[in-house]
Amino acid sequence: MSDSGQRPPAEGRARQREPHSAAFLAAVALVQLALFAGFLALGIWQVERRAWKLDLIERVDSRVHAAPVPAPGPDQWPQVDAARDAYRHVEVSGSFQHDNETLVQASTELGSGYWVLTPLKRDDDGTIVLVNRGFVPSAARRGREAAAAGESTGPVRVTGLLRVSEPDGSFMRDNDPEADRWYSRDVAAIAAARGLDNVAPYFIDADADADATPATTPASTTTPVGGLTVIAFHNNHLVYALTWFAMALMMLGVGAYVLRDERALRRRRDGPH
Repeated sequence: MSDSGQRPPAEGRARQREPHSAAFLAAVALVQLALFAGFLALGIWQVERRAWKLDLIERVDSRVHAAPVPAPGPDQWPQVDAARDAYRHVEVSGSFQHDNETLVQASTELGSGYWVLTPLKRDDDGTIVLVNRGFVPSAARRGREAAAAGESTGPVRVTGLLRVSEPDGSFMRDNDPEADRWYSRDVAAIAAARGLDNVAPYFIDADADADATPATTPASTTTPVGGLTVIAFHNNHLVYALTWFAMALMMLGVGAYVLRDERALRRRRDGPH
């Protein structure tokens, strides 16, 4: 056995990789270019979405804090949509129909319970608008019937935020009108279950009463607590945009690495000139 320290013959060493063909490199370059363009386009789209979202937030905020305007009447119902009308501060006058009240399951800062949706018959045209008068805790459900029976049916003026209908139940559960179990504020379904006609295709989240605020309202109350509308818009578009732009840059880095590696292999193969 030789102990001369000489390196093994070339045949015993791993062979150096040969450079790829021009056709292969062209195909790789096209794929990387397509990925770069796609990631770049997605990043630009997210930037545009962010601008749109910020504009939406600004517009909704201006609606919420504006002085109330009359709630849309029957001639305006076909034009009501979320983009233009959601969270508009509106007012309506009429009389509540407490015997047709509906409790819709809710989860709020006060805990789990129900939204109290009560039909209001408008005094100007006789149409019906569902008013979400506010939240009551789960423990108050049995007391709502007695409380509603004693509530005034005289003329009232309600101010609040216009909300679009929530059809087909919640994300996890479907409404069950036959069992009177409601998980979303589906105006059409509630109206049909209560036998109501000429009902507006939206509902109104009533403003908070001056004397009934979340901080001072007992958890056992049967009186609805208004003003609990949560207005939140997810705005992660900047993070998404930076992610897509980073992916685009990574494609450029990969392309530069492949090009440098191929040039080094060719210089090694061809040797000095």
